[in-house]
Amino acid sequence: MIPWLYDYLKETAGVDVQLLRYITSRAGVACICSFGITLLVGPYLIRRLVAMKMGQPIRSADEVHKLAELHDSKAGTPTMGGVIIVVAVMISVLLFARLSNPLVLAVVVVFIGLGLVGFWDDYQKVKKKNSKGISAKTKLMLQVLVSLGAGLYLYLNPETSKYIRELYVPFNKDSLITDMGIFCLPLFVLIIVGCSNAVNLTDGLDGLAIGCSISVALAYAAICYLVGNQQLGEKYLLIPHSRFAGELTIVCLALVGAGLGFLWFNCHPAKVFMGDTGSLALGGAFATLAICSKHEILLVVIGGVFVMEAASVILQVLSFKVRGKRLFRMSPIHHHFELKGWHESQVIIRFWILSLLCALIGLATLKLR
Repeated sequence: MIPWLYDYLKETAGVDVQLLRYITSRAGVACICSFGITLLVGPYLIRRLVAMKMGQPIRSADEVHKLAELHDSKAGTPTMGGVIIVVAVMISVLLFARLSNPLVLAVVVVFIGLGLVGFWDDYQKVKKKNSKGISAKTKLMLQVLVSLGAGLYLYLNPETSKYIRELYVPFNKDSLITDMGIFCLPLFVLIIVGCSNAVNLTDGLDGLAIGCSISVALAYAAICYLVGNQQLGEKYLLIPHSRFAGELTIVCLALVGAGLGFLWFNCHPAKVFMGDTGSLALGGAFATLAICSKHEILLVVIGGVFVMEAASVILQVLSFKVRGKRLFRMSPIHHHFELKGWHESQVIIRFWILSLLCALIGLATLKLR
């Protein structure tokens, strides 16, 4: 809306309001706006969720040893709070970003699409009064469809097709593969599905996933701005350039604002959980931002905590199948540290620190080319 207003004033009245044109100013206001919306909408939605008895089902002691003892006090805490994040981000993006931008549109499609998948899963969990929700097969199929749809849009769009088919790796100024062709689509699906599930696995303690998400969003805000700025990005840092990527900075900072606002209610002890609604949407958004900025490989570093959480689950399953023994006391790995005696707040804050360090390391690689 604001970019449209700028264009309208400039063309019809000859008024050039620079504040409305600059990405940095619009991104900053988008961050404040999404934060404010979250604080305003949050209390009302939490009350509604409590009234509707949308409490988070806790896995029983029969399912996972000691988990019920650790998290028994969380039973009944309303879930589906990710709706707050989705609403705040979308209002800010609609107000301050150009939806005609193909990269912004791709991120929005994945963000909303996976948010709806997560909402359905959360609703089924509450309805059935257990932690299972929709089947894993159905959830995976829907994630693939959303990811593939966004990938096809970028692949077939003549404005992004050539740019999106390149593959870059950290520490290298030239593209590793100049044209992945149709093979870029399965890569996109793998990244989006993998990242959305990794964030979902991380969302097991109060404020853990959203705190780490803020670090990732801040890092990609910087990357997207640099990719869209030819002077700073391409000429100085030797990173790939896209004239569309700068607008993604607004999406990133809208995510930061909504994340900070949601953390207000989600910090320990949490008044609301984001559920799959928020975790799948956030993970999908980060993956699509990484793809659209051509720093998808760097997501492994910047989202290091998410990777660690997902890897712990994979290693736990493999170890049990091959050796008949568990590698960790419990997976995802944040539960392992809980069982070792770390207080929940210690696990959360230490993982936040790791996430911030991963984001800083990822940004540092931009200069090493």
